[in-house]
Amino acid sequence: MKAIVTGGCGFVGSNLVDKLINLDYDVIVIDDLSSGKKENCNDNASYVFDDFKISLLKSNGVFQDVDVIFHLAAEARIQPSFEDPLHTCHNNSYGSAVVAEFARINDCKVVYAGSSSFYGGVYLNPYAFAKWQGEEVFKMYSEVYGIESGIGRFFNVYGPRNPLIGQYTPVVAIFEEQSRLQKDLTIVGDGNQRRDFTHVYDICDGLIAISKGSWKGEVFNLGTGVNHSINELADLFGGNKKYLPSRLGEARMTLADISKTTKLTGWIPKHTLEKHVADFLLSVK
Repeated sequence: MKAIVTGGCGFVGSNLVDKLINLDYDVIVIDDLSSGKKENCNDNASYVFDDFKISLLKSNGVFQDVDVIFHLAAEARIQPSFEDPLHTCHNNSYGSAVVAEFARINDCKVVYAGSSSFYGGVYLNPYAFAKWQGEEVFKMYSEVYGIESGIGRFFNVYGPRNPLIGQYTPVVAIFEEQSRLQKDLTIVGDGNQRRDFTHVYDICDGLIAISKGSWKGEVFNLGTGVNHSINELADLFGGNKKYLPSRLGEARMTLADISKTTKLTGWIPKHTLEKHVADFLLSVK
């Protein structure tokens, strides 16, 4: 099997590349390194360091005979989407159309990294809207042109290579860094907001499971079906808590219904937040 992974130097993308290589895929990564890192590269994959929209439109020889595109490249943060909604829509909506057109021309299937932000409301912030519009692009291409596409909606991903990106760092990574440095755990808002935290290895397994089927824009939730409040997460780490003002555009709760995903693909998440935190705390003792 030959696969393209857009955003394959990023957090989820690089973990996915590693899993695909272990499954003997021929993998080509496209990443402009705007958020991905070269140190996440796998020696057994091929890399194109460029904007995926430009690279795929060129359709040069390196992209021939592709079986599946895992489309993970995106502007992946809520708060910056308020500051530059045009950039967010260009990357996440128009970018999806570029991938869909490549799939149409080259007769390959697509697995798209959707977002659980859909359930908080697609008009809550530019990020949620643009990611949902990406889903709609693939549904349209499946209906009109017959391309095979599946959508995996991610729920609050954590795990190895979780990025430290200032105030927009995912909360598990924030708490890991603060715990490692023996600092207070900073909590945005009252801490009672609840999240379905999903390990990146489970997300990658879910994407691969979706890729095995023949779908026409089908949506699959990739979560655990269990959620924790931010206060509960902080309690797992231990230490003092420090509360910060709430932020605009963030949902109060995420919780995945994964029954359809399990029924149609056989995927079941294997990792728990409790074990991950316990293992982390042991590693820093």
